[in-house]
Amino acid sequence: MKIDGRAYRSIWREASGEVRIIDQRWLPHELRIATLSTREDFATAIREMWVRGAPLIGATAAYGVAVQMARDPSDAALHETWQVLHATRPTAINLKWALDEMTRVLAPRPPLERAAAAFARAAEICDEDVEINRRIGLHGLEIIREIARRKGGARVNVLTHCNAGWPATVDWGTATSPIYHAVEAGIDLHVFVDETRPRNQGAQLTSWELNSHGVSHDLIVDNAGGHLMQHGEVDLVIVGTDRTTARGDVCNKIGTYLKALAARANDVPFYVALPSPTIDWKVSDGIREIPIEERHAEEVTHVQGRDPEGRIVSVQISPDGTPARNPAFDVTPAELVTGLITERGICAATPQAMAAMFPDLAPR
Repeated sequence: MKIDGRAYRSIWREASGEVRIIDQRWLPHELRIATLSTREDFATAIREMWVRGAPLIGATAAYGVAVQMARDPSDAALHETWQVLHATRPTAINLKWALDEMTRVLAPRPPLERAAAAFARAAEICDEDVEINRRIGLHGLEIIREIARRKGGARVNVLTHCNAGWPATVDWGTATSPIYHAVEAGIDLHVFVDETRPRNQGAQLTSWELNSHGVSHDLIVDNAGGHLMQHGEVDLVIVGTDRTTARGDVCNKIGTYLKALAARANDVPFYVALPSPTIDWKVSDGIREIPIEERHAEEVTHVQGRDPEGRIVSVQISPDGTPARNPAFDVTPAELVTGLITERGICAATPQAMAAMFPDLAPR
């Protein structure tokens, strides 16, 4: 996607061999590019959310393995790198998927071949993510196109939660990909963007990318979504996912569950944009089996923004001494999900439909 007319991915490797990322901590106020040179750099970037979003976390981890293999291609280093990077974020399944995939490719190879093979596979994982997201967009476009047809060409209103856009992936995004495809197709479309506290990734990232691409949108507080649905202002909800169980439970940014409840109460379709690497086929009950990351309380007690002098600052919004809880994700039960928008098509959030959509991936 483009920033000021220039195409970017969220992670890339330069001709010099350096791996670079957009450091998302400073968006939307500053565009900072960071170079990741060591395994510790990659671990820090994932843990401290220089990069975030399940697909991008997986791609970043893949390049982290490659960089370490260029330094030390031993079996011990491969095993240790898996452990170090896997410990950074416990919820997003793409992280484990990418690390397992890199290990699968590299373990049978002699150490001297591992660095080149690792960089090649990491690049493939990035390219595969871009194509997966592009195809999710094409399938999601048909949902938006049908709503536009039913409305006689009137504006289609989409509500999003958090950022499942291109900064959360290598490119296109998941929940935003149908939006971009719809705009390119000439459909009159408007997006209501949840601010998504804590960390305000809707306000800081989704609004920024939609604004960069000229997509009509309004930023709303998290609690406004239900009100807009009650008054018929939302035609559908599209969210992303950090892990989806084999039966269709969806783990996503905290607050997603409440949006699903509001959508069900107001007969608003609730779709999840689901790349296949985000399916955890070993987990059935998302509420009981998915580990929910608890992040630092300061993400709740403080907000980051730009002051009148243009400086990016953190401001405390709660009283001194007030404790805070910060679960980063929640789980939306499958029965609240209208459908899963995958790279292979749209399917119901049921174990039967998911296994039929991905017979080559589902366990037998």
